[in-house]
Amino acid sequence: MLSKLIDEFHSASPSKKALLVAAGVGLITATAFGAYYAKKRIHNTPPKVWHKAGEINEIYVYPIKSCAPVKVSRVDCSILGPQRNLLRDRIFMVTSLEGKWITARQKPKLVLIHPQFDDAFERLTLSAPGMDDISIQVRSLYDQQTTDSVVWGESVPTVDCGDEVAKWLSRYLLDKSEGYRLVFYPLNETSRKNASSDSGALHDETSYMLFNSATVEDLNGRLEQKVTPLHFRPNFVVKGPPAFAEDNWRWVKIGNVVFKYVRPCLRCVFTTINPMNGVKHPEGQPLATLKQYRINPKYGKDPAFGIHLGVRTGGEVSLGDSVYYG
Repeated sequence: MLSKLIDEFHSASPSKKALLVAAGVGLITATAFGAYYAKKRIHNTPPKVWHKAGEINEIYVYPIKSCAPVKVSRVDCSILGPQRNLLRDRIFMVTSLEGKWITARQKPKLVLIHPQFDDAFERLTLSAPGMDDISIQVRSLYDQQTTDSVVWGESVPTVDCGDEVAKWLSRYLLDKSEGYRLVFYPLNETSRKNASSDSGALHDETSYMLFNSATVEDLNGRLEQKVTPLHFRPNFVVKGPPAFAEDNWRWVKIGNVVFKYVRPCLRCVFTTINPMNGVKHPEGQPLATLKQYRINPKYGKDPAFGIHLGVRTGGEVSLGDSVYYG
């Protein structure tokens, strides 16, 4: 088609040449857009052939950002992350009185706050060293008025969880009667305009993160003080593939649930906080060791450990489910 326009152009009158130029520009533009969308469609199409990597060995949900996880045997996978009824991933967070989120980077003792749910996964109970337990009826929060809180510089609608739990957090983390609040994200989809559609509710990056147990074993072979998967806060830990095999997975299928690779998980000072005692490692381990062999200049100065995923076909994931990659 384009070659025919060029032949006509050489024998055309000036006015017709102008029309032919316009037609040529339109054709080139349409071709470029077509190629772009075709490439995008291919990029977002799951593979037809899957390769088995191993099986799901551990599943974790972190209902409160920066706090301890709930270990479960199965989860439903939604666009906001793994969930069991009202147990949902990174759906609560601690904030200042001004609504700015607080993480364990600032207050390492956050990792010692243990959320627990009842058998129906409806009532949330918090425990922490030296504190009496406190409970929250999660379902009632959905009916409350929202206010804005800030996570990664972006406002998100949240529901304040009340004065009682706010006082509990402030006493534990600040040794004061006030200073911190607990807020809840009530929506079923992300509201963050500056992040991708896979960014989850209150997550740092995406709504799912995965690595395999051999990756942790490889790192432990380089460390004097061993670490556990909880130093890296995964949702899924896979057993079976060799260390860092997940780096090359662009699609992941667990059972019938399909995930798309989004980006590597780049590691920060959070990894130096021991999840068992809430104390930072004095020599910055294991982050210091990861920086020796896990930095890719393409992604900056932070080492990669695990991969961020976004769900493309939802469903249920259980312990022992086969894991495939493509």
